[in-house]
Amino acid sequence: MPDDPRPPLGDISPETFRRHAHEVADWIADYLAGVGDLPVLPRVRPGDVSGALPASPPEEPEPLDAILRDFREIIVPGTTHWNHPRFHAYFCSSGSGPGILGEALAAALNVNAMVWRSGPAPTELEKVALDWLRDMLGLPGTFDGHIEDTASVGNLVALAAAREHATGGQAREKGLAGGPPLRVYASEEAHSSVRKAAMVLGLGTEGVRGIPTDDAFRMRPDALEAALAEDRRAGWKPMAVAATVGTTSTTSVDPVPALAGVCEREGIWLHVDAAYGGSMGAVPEFRHVLDGCDRADSFVVNPHKWLFVPIDLSAVYSRRPDMVRRAFSLVPPYLMTPEDGAARNLMDYGPALGRRFRALKLWMVIRAFGTRGLAERIRAHVALAAELAGWVDGAEGWERMAPTPMSLVLLRHVPRPGVSEDALEKHNRELMEAVNATGRAFLSHTLVRGRFAIRVAVGNLRTTREDVEEVWGLLRKKAGEVGG
Repeated sequence: MPDDPRPPLGDISPETFRRHAHEVADWIADYLAGVGDLPVLPRVRPGDVSGALPASPPEEPEPLDAILRDFREIIVPGTTHWNHPRFHAYFCSSGSGPGILGEALAAALNVNAMVWRSGPAPTELEKVALDWLRDMLGLPGTFDGHIEDTASVGNLVALAAAREHATGGQAREKGLAGGPPLRVYASEEAHSSVRKAAMVLGLGTEGVRGIPTDDAFRMRPDALEAALAEDRRAGWKPMAVAATVGTTSTTSVDPVPALAGVCEREGIWLHVDAAYGGSMGAVPEFRHVLDGCDRADSFVVNPHKWLFVPIDLSAVYSRRPDMVRRAFSLVPPYLMTPEDGAARNLMDYGPALGRRFRALKLWMVIRAFGTRGLAERIRAHVALAAELAGWVDGAEGWERMAPTPMSLVLLRHVPRPGVSEDALEKHNRELMEAVNATGRAFLSHTLVRGRFAIRVAVGNLRTTREDVEEVWGLLRKKAGEVGG
């Protein structure tokens, strides 16, 4: 009986795939060209999207024409557009054309590079791309890198290695029972993922001690030293210091050289979370933000934040890859290969066995932009944020809430003198929501020393001066419309 030439039920023939792939490519190109005309925030309420979709899966295969129609008519209108030039919330994540193509090619190859044999090119390209990135940022060649999905997992991996270091390698086999309680030290401005990592690693939230910051929201080395001495007397074993280059709330930069000195004297692992700010190192005149990072034991940066790689891709570097590997390597017989010892197995460097081909999109973005092109975009974003900061400083009734060392501006509107903090929070929260409701921009917020602040983060690949001017105009217009 001849082989059946048809694809498996539900799959499509190469010819059908080709037709729809062209259709999807055209849609993506049109989307990227016109995303600025869409509402940044979707005009939907919780449950609207799911309510527009069937509650049960179809029993029979459905045509891709129908599936793609629902994508266009239901999914896209219910999506927040991170590629929008006036997306200024959180930290931007731009999907550049080269990165999108890399993501598509990686999906087509569908590689799981868990061991070298299961993905020789993906394994080796990951090292090449991360070596390129390391050199772009001015980090030392002693830093060994691998890719995780996000900085939250990157921080977890780094602190797991620190746990192995602090316990002399005993945590892997014996856990933490019976030993002194371990503690991580981070500034009061550090990302919540540090505490979450401590929860996962068995330290608990009490295993992270917040260190006070100075007037520029940077960790105070003197306060760190005092906390270490106090904790040692109380029976704690210091495990790691987690410094930040570009905090989420204020983009402050901890004094890494001074913190490195403390860690070296105390014999403590130094981790640097540079998820956002680390990309500044790609610009020669901004590389000073990474001063002292060469002395860190581990370092995390997210190319999906400010290097225009589609989410998700986080780079994790360490001067002690042996400790990273010790924290995670567990090789059952069915994963042993003849290349063990001669080749790197990515499964040994994090909690996941599955390793998709993320390096491809990073490699393609670096090649397509070049180091000069990437630096020019970051340089332009910093300049736009500085210009916005100047507008805020020069406008009556507006207050900048923190320094602007990178491309984030924190601001609030003060409608008149003597307004209480509670009233200012209510007014600025309403102001932010009024701007967001226009669909022309998306802003988020934070608390700065307990005071409500609107965050305007500049970092999208497609953002221009005109976009920033429009956001500033919306803020001023809506400030006069909402109650104060």
